[in-house]
Amino acid sequence: MNGIINVYKEKGYTSFDVVAILRKKLKIKKIGHTGTLDPEAEGVLPVCVGKATKVADYITDTTKTYLATMTLGIETDTEDHTGNIIREKEVTCSKEQIEEAVSSFIGDYSQIPPMYSALKVNGKRLYQLAREGKTIERKARNIYIYNIDIINIYGTNVEMEVKCSKGTYIRTLCADIGTKLGCGAHMSKLIRTQSSLFSIDSSIKLGEIDSYIMNDKLNEIVTSIDKVFLKFNKLVVRSEYDKFLYNGNKLKVEFLIDNENVTEQMQYRIYDENNNFIGIYQTILKDEKMILKPIKLFL
Repeated sequence: MNGIINVYKEKGYTSFDVVAILRKKLKIKKIGHTGTLDPEAEGVLPVCVGKATKVADYITDTTKTYLATMTLGIETDTEDHTGNIIREKEVTCSKEQIEEAVSSFIGDYSQIPPMYSALKVNGKRLYQLAREGKTIERKARNIYIYNIDIINIYGTNVEMEVKCSKGTYIRTLCADIGTKLGCGAHMSKLIRTQSSLFSIDSSIKLGEIDSYIMNDKLNEIVTSIDKVFLKFNKLVVRSEYDKFLYNGNKLKVEFLIDNENVTEQMQYRIYDENNNFIGIYQTILKDEKMILKPIKLFL
């Protein structure tokens, strides 16, 4: 089995738990997730199975969308509701001030990762150091916030939808907004609603997968590998050149069924005549002739 399962990770599970459970259910060793969700967070967690593990980085590197609840006036050591309260302050800011502070984070954003995170420093994860009572200097990372929509403000809680680049810590975003407002804040709820082409609407809970296995209908919930690369145009290689194709060789454009619109320095999805997805190739010039060079193969 090769493909991606759009899992809805429920609260209480680590991302590793999801992978371990699926490995046991599917009886497949080669399996991995595409971006960690904290145990108390929930939502979309695409899991790559078989040859699809090769596309995990592609999915991880894409934009993500979250529904987050930020609670003003309370700061915690973990920047979310699971941590110890380290500071409380009365919230006196207006709706307009909240909106202004939130919108100021749209665009380029230099974010310092939280101590309670899985990032490694000198071979040790930050959360391990934090549990030992240690705090070390962390380098700020450049991320990008595409958009933040405030959905609702009730009491000291702010519900918002955040679309952001990979590597964004939403709890740190909440804490930074709280700092800007002068009252502090933490993240009290998080749901990932979108990761790459995978949305919450088509996600499936771990407990629901058993029925698909029992009824031999796993194909209904497995997304094929090539769907991740739909932004690249499709090209088909003539069957007489299958030997070159399946050996992972570079290909001449003459091997293609239709090569009229093939251009230089572009990446393409390559298929055989039976519509089997082979991989991603890039056009390059060699001896003034255009050829297709394999970038990522799924043979």
